[in-house]
Amino acid sequence: MVELQQSFQVAALQTVSTTSVKNNIQQAAELISEAVEKGAQLLVLPEYFCLMGKNDHDKVDIGEPLDNGPIQQFLADQAQRHGVWIVGGTVPLVTGESSRIYNTTLVFDPQGRRVARYDKIHLFGFKKGTEAYDESVSIRPGENAPQSFDAPCGKVGLSICYDLRFPELYRALGNVNLILVPAAFTYTTGSAHWEMLLRARAVENQCYVLGAAQGGKHENGRRTWGHSMLIDPWGEVLACLPEGPGVVSGAINQTRLSEVRTALPALQHRVL
Repeated sequence: MVELQQSFQVAALQTVSTTSVKNNIQQAAELISEAVEKGAQLLVLPEYFCLMGKNDHDKVDIGEPLDNGPIQQFLADQAQRHGVWIVGGTVPLVTGESSRIYNTTLVFDPQGRRVARYDKIHLFGFKKGTEAYDESVSIRPGENAPQSFDAPCGKVGLSICYDLRFPELYRALGNVNLILVPAAFTYTTGSAHWEMLLRARAVENQCYVLGAAQGGKHENGRRTWGHSMLIDPWGEVLACLPEGPGVVSGAINQTRLSEVRTALPALQHRVL
């Protein structure tokens, strides 16, 4: 049983990941240390923190079996070393298919134990002019939604990037105190919708939302929106980092959650 804390510090780590797994892990380690120094107790890395490849299939080449591989070992070691909760953005896990991986969020507790897994179910597809993406080429959709875990801030719900556009996933999580969204929103879609969607999920679920994003121009030519942020249950943006590597941090406060839910008991008024 995880003991609930009145105020619990969380952090989103924003990266501009490269085509080198080694360099990306080094960048992640430095940001983890920075966040821990600032008091963070739960840290979230962005989607694809370990690799932004030159093509869709680069991520398939570094796919790992569950609980076995250098990326997963890094995350477990960092959690244990610093005594914090680490949500590993996304990790490519093998599926049994030679051409596709699962895009998976793994959660490690302060002892370095894996306590949750969520495989992304909604796969991004976008085409506008010369800009086009199709995640289904190299990613197999997950089948294990919804997923959550208990932390000192209460129940925490898991989602990944494009999931943000599908509110039914968040309703299926039930009442949560915090929603996590590791992401790599494109500059085009992020500038239009990222903050809007994060704030909507916070308001409609009356919980905190923490988005950890890729944010900048990548070696592969892709540009991501960034703007990692923490949002409170009333939809207020508490902290935001527009672009570049860095840390966004703040507190999950039980009093604030109670105030919002008591003043406007929408969760109790739900009919469907």
